[in-house]
Formats: sequence, C-alpha cells, structure tokens
Amino acid sequence: MRGMGTGLAIAIGLAAGSGMAFGADAYAPLRLYQGTWRVKSGHGGDAAKATVLSNECARIGQFFGCQQTVDGKPEALILFLPHGEPGHYYTQAVTAEGRAMGRGDLVIAGSRWTYSSKSDDGGKQTWYRTTNEFTGADRIHYEQAESSDGEHWVVKGSGDEERAGGGK
Repeated sequence: MRGMGTGLAIAIGLAAGSGMAFGADAYAPLRLYQGTWRVKSGHGGDAAKATVLSNECARIGQFFGCQQTVDGKPEALILFLPHGEPGHYYTQAVTAEGRAMGRGDLVIAGSRWTYSSKSDDGGKQTWYRTTNEFTGADRIHYEQAESSDGEHWVVKGSGDEERAGGGK
C-alpha cells in the first residue's frame, strides 16, 4: 500500500460491521461496507481532516468488490477473496489509474478487522497495518501503522468513521 494517497489509504482501511457470523456466505460481513461514511482523520497535533467515503459494493462471480469514492472522486476498486479460515481474505486494491497495489490480507476477529500488507523497495521491507475497531455497525475507530521489522509499529494516522445518515 506504499505510495497511495491518504484518501486511498483510509479507504482501504475502512470496513463496516461488527463481529458478524460467517455462514455459508463468506462475504456477508463485507456487505456492510456498502454506503457513505463521514471520516475524520488526524494524527498527533495535526488538525482533523474531514472526508466523505462512498462504497459501491457487489459480488462479481467468486470475488467481492467495492468501488471506493473519496470526496466525489473514484479512487480504487478493492477486491476481496476468502482464503483459509472464516474471516480471512486476500485483498487487492486497483487504483483509478489501473495500478494494482499488491496483495494484502484482511482478518476479521469479532469487532476488530485488521488489514495488513508488506512492500519491498530495493531490499528494504516495510509492513503496513490498518486496524479497525467497531463500536456498532455505524461507527469505526481506525489506526494506520508501519513497521520496518513486522514487530515494532509506528502509528502514522488514526481517525473515526460514522455512517452518513446513521444507518445502513
């Protein structure tokens, strides 16, 4: 996810839902992603930035995808594919310029959804993690972090999301 704009990094880090049961439909939790969200982001002493994120989601054959629009501008198509245990997915973001950002992983464990990925830039590896903590289906607190060793993390951003209109 390295090199993405702030809006896209926020967009990839978003998901909506809280500990839904996984039945025969592995995509059931991701369907809550659908809709418009008000995002307030900031870190440290930075002033909070307000953003509007809209997700248009649908199942496409074996895949589930969400077009993510940030402040009225289409930013990315995010694809999800179940992998392994229930609640585990491979992810792939494709930007509006047609660039695939590299495979990531999503693990859903109750109210905590964790997106992770890794990049290699000339032999230097960087790990990325976005953690979403849900307080109901319409509110999310997120934190974005990076690591040079996959163990020690530095928070690069955080914020809160609220579903526009207060409901699905």
